[in-house]
Amino acid sequence: MKLTGRVAYKDLEGGVWVLEGDDGCTYQLAGGDRQIKKDGQRVEIQGDVDTEAMSIFMVGPVLNVASYRFI
Repeated sequence: MKLTGRVAYKDLEGGVWVLEGDDGCTYQLAGGDRQIKKDGQRVEIQGDVDTEAMSIFMVGPVLNVASYRFI
């Protein structure tokens, strides 16, 4: 699955990085590296949404990042 959007830091329960997708959904980022964690950066992410994952952050589904590029 390929998603595009803006990376954002949410100060919830110690902090979480999310993708605010162009599709209107917010995804909790899982995986990737430190480079992707730049607040406000636009990215294109290749990965899978884990519908089975549970999280304390409740910001949206967990997106397992396989690869990404800045746009």
